[in-house]
Amino acid sequence: MSSHTIVIVNASSGSPAQEDPCNQLRSVLQSRGLDWEIWPADGAELSDLAEKAAASAARVVIAGGGDGTLNAVASRLAGGEKIFGVLPLGTLNHFAKDLNIPLELSAAVDNITAGNVAPVDVGDVNGQIFLNNSSIGLYPQIVMRRDTQRKHGWPKWMASISALFRTLRQYVAFRVYVIADGKRLTRRTPILFVGNNEYQIEGRSLGSRRCLDTGRLCLYVLHNTGPWGLFKFAFRALIRRAWRTKDFDALQAREIDVETRRKKTRVAFDGEVANMETPLRYRIRSAALRVIVPGVKEIS
Repeated sequence: MSSHTIVIVNASSGSPAQEDPCNQLRSVLQSRGLDWEIWPADGAELSDLAEKAAASAARVVIAGGGDGTLNAVASRLAGGEKIFGVLPLGTLNHFAKDLNIPLELSAAVDNITAGNVAPVDVGDVNGQIFLNNSSIGLYPQIVMRRDTQRKHGWPKWMASISALFRTLRQYVAFRVYVIADGKRLTRRTPILFVGNNEYQIEGRSLGSRRCLDTGRLCLYVLHNTGPWGLFKFAFRALIRRAWRTKDFDALQAREIDVETRRKKTRVAFDGEVANMETPLRYRIRSAALRVIVPGVKEIS
């Protein structure tokens, strides 16, 4: 692996009680004799630094942070020749978990130095990359309310619960018109979810993916069952009975177009939210990102 390696670290990743992630990383690199360039960043700087890294001579560009940080860096690397490394420093770290990347910092560094590279799919909605998933409806509202609470000093778990209940009290369903690889679907729904590869919706694997290289998006459209129906669906998912209900539609496709009656709608992607013009055009970009993983066979 090239010695010219850049690490973009979100300095605000993790909980406030944790040690500064840049200092943690420097200690690990020093113990292993590694000379990586560390670029600390806050949220406002991430995109600019990611673009600078993508244009640099570095062969390997590493993102240290949560899924939003990974998205900001990977968005600049997708479709190119640079290799993407992951240091999962966030709270949930969905992308790292689904690729079996170690969550402990030292082990994650060792994974990168091993240098096993695999091509991974990414999703695209109106030109915006997503590594995990994208959605419209209730979830973007929950994210926005959660982030507002966190700005007032709330812990993430408490802000998330508060945002969930506040959003459900203002439950709204909307009409969507979907075309998935030519198949048409019209529904009233509170949530439309598109995943980069198939998500598991039952049992212990709930919310995870077995692989990220099938070249397919997954689409889940919940039916308009009201707030209590959402709770019942979540309970059935936990006890492995979600597929026995008729409360949702599930499809897989390479291309998904979603239209609503609004010219613009809030769209969530990898924990971030943006206003986008409709129709929303979802596409899978197969093998667009070269990622360092524990072993190529583990995600094939």
